[in-house]
Amino acid sequence: MTKAQAQQRIIQLRQEIERYRYAYHVLDRQEISEAALDSLKHELVTLEQRYPDLITSDSPSQRVAGQPLPGFKKVRHTRPMLSLNDVFSFQELQNWAKRIQKLTTATVQYYAEIKMDGLAVSLIYRHGQLVEGSTRGDGIVGEDVTENLKTIESIPLHLQGNYPSTVEVRGEVYMTKRDFAALNQREGNKYANPRNVSAGSIRQLDSRIAASRKLSFMAYDCVADLKVTTHSAVHAQLQQFGFRSNPLNQLCASLDQIQVYHATILKQREQLDYWTDGVVINIDDLAVFAQLGSVGKAPRGAVAYKFPAEQATTIVQAIQVQVGRTGALTPVAELRPVLVAGTTVSRATLHNADEIDRLDVRVGDTVIISKAGDIIPDIVQVLTNLRPAHTKPFRFPSRCPACNTAIERRSGEVAYYCPNPNCFAQQRERLYHFVSKAGFDIRGLGPKIIDQLVTVGLVQNFADLFILTPGDLEPLERFAEKSAYKLIQEIQHASTISLERFIYALGIRHVGEETAIVLAQQFGDVKKLRQAAVGYNRDHDLLQNIPDIGDVVAGSIVDYFSDKKNAKQLDHLLKKIHIEKSQPVGTRKTFVLTGTLTTLTRDAAKQIIRQAGGKVSSSVSAQTDYVVVGDNPGSKYDKAKQLGVKILNEDQFKKMI
Repeated sequence: MTKAQAQQRIIQLRQEIERYRYAYHVLDRQEISEAALDSLKHELVTLEQRYPDLITSDSPSQRVAGQPLPGFKKVRHTRPMLSLNDVFSFQELQNWAKRIQKLTTATVQYYAEIKMDGLAVSLIYRHGQLVEGSTRGDGIVGEDVTENLKTIESIPLHLQGNYPSTVEVRGEVYMTKRDFAALNQREGNKYANPRNVSAGSIRQLDSRIAASRKLSFMAYDCVADLKVTTHSAVHAQLQQFGFRSNPLNQLCASLDQIQVYHATILKQREQLDYWTDGVVINIDDLAVFAQLGSVGKAPRGAVAYKFPAEQATTIVQAIQVQVGRTGALTPVAELRPVLVAGTTVSRATLHNADEIDRLDVRVGDTVIISKAGDIIPDIVQVLTNLRPAHTKPFRFPSRCPACNTAIERRSGEVAYYCPNPNCFAQQRERLYHFVSKAGFDIRGLGPKIIDQLVTVGLVQNFADLFILTPGDLEPLERFAEKSAYKLIQEIQHASTISLERFIYALGIRHVGEETAIVLAQQFGDVKKLRQAAVGYNRDHDLLQNIPDIGDVVAGSIVDYFSDKKNAKQLDHLLKKIHIEKSQPVGTRKTFVLTGTLTTLTRDAAKQIIRQAGGKVSSSVSAQTDYVVVGDNPGSKYDKAKQLGVKILNEDQFKKMI
């Protein structure tokens, strides 16, 4: 990006951030998620750091929050209430620490504390008595909300112990999950998030409303001459004054300890009785902290180390249309890489032509992408105010991008299809699916090698894989004698397979892992399944009467096994492999997995459930028996609670199995 392009992007980002922040902080209206707004701010700060001469005093990076609301007396803070710069990865945290070390020769320790998701306020005590309470406002001038803050029982009206004549305590007003749920139950679920409720309650002119909301307060700093030298000692002093300081805060001697702390709090996050979106890292030595000063409106000596956001903003660099193994055409957005939910995302599915039209997503657009747990990222919103000039709506192709066959749309379906069964892209995708982990699981045989084998003519169908020799592979790029021999060993090892994995590997339309298990347990071997599919003159009642097999799925199975080309390919394949028969089981319990498990991968957990006779579903319904919840679960956890489905943590799940 050139400097001129960066300048234009900075202008757009500033305008959009200010618009969203004004809506949130002044109008109490949230138009995009906090995570998405943080992502826009992070992009702005990154560009301004690259081009410091483009920083202006009115940039959102140089201010803290919105303007004070009218109707309250204005309060000028004795010392600015600064905001914090965000980091989203350990690498960014290391970069922050390196900048600190360039500015001081001192050996630093860090004080790590939970970043409460609430409203920052200032409390002024004179001779131990609470005389004034105010919001942060714009960091310089806030709103006098003393009477509202006095209604919060965790804020002492008078300090305890020994204290200076004037003390300013800073902290976060928040609402616990329990109290937020009770409020929503009383008032018909009209509140979206507790931060908005906390801010709205404190900004009420009638203090009785604030009193009815059961707000809480957590102190995090003190502006006074306390005769202490560290930030950790400040927290100890706050507790002596009668304030609650978070007991999970921790002194860290190194960045590695911070990383462990960050991971620990992330793991505990769902069990905490309040919302948090990260941890705050402070230089513990107050003298070093003061020496470091501030840059813009943020102190150099502290940073917010955010948890992986499930939403972020990025730019659409291209839109490609991919052809799947069933011929379905799927548009995929190629994105500027961005960190979301702990992983770097560079692609997001757009699902189909209707979804592109609904979103009106275009190449060059700034978009919000969402990713919960291990779900494939989606584009959920286009920020049209950041759209470059002269962009054009995306037009879905009328012909297959792989074989140039005219595409078609089947009755009752939203997807477009390439009807050519010999389409090169479909053949290639079927091979990818065949060797995938849930199929034959041939290790070392990835898409690039499959492409290579298809291109040179060594593999045209499934059976061809099992007649390969080391001599076939050695002349090819990426192969030597040892690697060629190893891959052939992996293929031979995979030639013995369970019936359910074999059925899945065939790539029959609408037949996923769970349906493959049902079919395997119903028929026991592939010969009986073929007979049921092609027998009775295409009367597939035998299939339709199986639980979880409806008319559409049964039709796909019949179509697959009745196709002469598929039948010929299957006959060749069955001569090269050995299929283990499946034993029928009784009633199967349905499990849904959400969040990250600590001791098991998602695939391992699924395998354990299936081996125990259970069934894995991707969605929660009233028919779900159990939802297994790991760290940072998504909306499935909320739906399970709403439907009253039994919820298991990882330990409970393992004991049950």
